[in-house]
Amino acid sequence: MTYKLKLMPAAAVTIALLTGPALAQDKVLTIAGSGGAVKDATEQIFLPAFTEATGWSTKFVAAESNIMLEVETMLKAGNMLYDAMEVSASNYPIGVQSGFLAPIDYALLDPDNTLPEAAKKEFGVVAAAYSTVLVQRLDKNPEGRKMESWADFWDTETFPGPRSLKRQPQYTLEFALLADGVAKDQLYEVLGTDEGLDRAFAKLDEIKDSIPVWWTSGAQSVQLLSDGEVFYSTTYNGRVTKLQESGIPAEIMWNGGALHTSYVGIPKGAPNYEMAHEWIRVRTMRPELEAEYVKFLPYPNFAPGLFDTMTEEQAAQMPTFKANADAQFVADEEFWAANIDRIQERFDEWLLF
Repeated sequence: MTYKLKLMPAAAVTIALLTGPALAQDKVLTIAGSGGAVKDATEQIFLPAFTEATGWSTKFVAAESNIMLEVETMLKAGNMLYDAMEVSASNYPIGVQSGFLAPIDYALLDPDNTLPEAAKKEFGVVAAAYSTVLVQRLDKNPEGRKMESWADFWDTETFPGPRSLKRQPQYTLEFALLADGVAKDQLYEVLGTDEGLDRAFAKLDEIKDSIPVWWTSGAQSVQLLSDGEVFYSTTYNGRVTKLQESGIPAEIMWNGGALHTSYVGIPKGAPNYEMAHEWIRVRTMRPELEAEYVKFLPYPNFAPGLFDTMTEEQAAQMPTFKANADAQFVADEEFWAANIDRIQERFDEWLLF
């Protein structure tokens, strides 16, 4: 591991420096990220491409969901083990506010400025985008009708039948406000006031009796739809394809969806800061690799030219496809990081009564 060079005697360090590229195969970049399908896709697609481009080998670590606790522990110990890492939407503001992330050097990463501004943040580059969207079973809709807005979801007379929402205030209260007529670009301004919060809960009151189950996982949300226990539900866009492949006539409503982004970043004190930028380049700026990745998980990034590698039908299933992205609002994770405790308490109490 590269960080062990700190423990080597001076002569050994000198030899390592003098040999340079000859020892490139002994260089290891340690990357922390999600397990499961994300890990599988990363190991099959991006890690080999990085090694081919740099000569460095890689070590992928399936990290805990709250990776910032690990980073904090390593920083306190003065022994950062990660060179680069995935940063979820909810962890990004924590990492920034706590000073756990190193700034991205865009002059090094993207000197030709090919990445769109939407992909770039000071401490991370968008690695994946996904959406919380409304999914409806078309076979349960009134004949000739389908939901086109959150107002329709709240309209239990025109669209009767059981619904489901996620058992959390995030990306539930926003939908309530959209149903009540709040514009997408004003959601968090309204939700940040006491009056706006009251308004969102009052709107939820209208539909509470039509929600027999509040889902707690993406798998549960699509199972409820598959079993016909609910006709309409929020879920993650990546869950819908398998539902459709099973024969369920399910359709995404992109209008008013919540667009989330996760990032690839560099922890402060990373042993190989500059080489971590090469990893970020491979992970976020290679459209031919990203096209393979979205076959595993339909959570694309903003790799320049990505949609040129797809058919129009494939592109239209992606949350970052222009028409889909324009129809959604961008989830404000910094708002939720600052407000989740007090709003979650109120939401939990509301569910009980």
